[in-house]
Amino acid sequence: MHRIRTTTAAILSTAALSIVGLPVAAQATTPDQEPCAKETTQVAKAQEALDRVTAVFAKQQERVADARDDVKHADSRSDRAEAIAALHAAKENKTHVAKAKKAQQMRLAKAQERLATCEAGGTTAS
Repeated sequence: MHRIRTTTAAILSTAALSIVGLPVAAQATTPDQEPCAKETTQVAKAQEALDRVTAVFAKQQERVADARDDVKHADSRSDRAEAIAALHAAKENKTHVAKAKKAQQMRLAKAQERLATCEAGGTTAS
């Protein structure tokens, strides 16, 4: 009984892998219909990522502004100390996100440069 289950499982998994592998192999052999398609998708992905990072950056700016208001309106020394600590943390997070935003802007610029080179030369860059 155990031997039959093992053999059946092996046959089914082999069949499943061969069925799943066929579209992948067919896709790998067909060339891109559109020249510079890879570069176009890279630019689109980089732009989407920049949009996400920009939204996070805007949220971090709001958090810093809120933390500054909390420091300004703190009633006691302990509240003020907590607000200052929160402001410091918000500023650090904003700095981290600003670096990520700048890096994503550079990635987008590089992707756009590759796309422009591809469109000008008519070849796909690797």
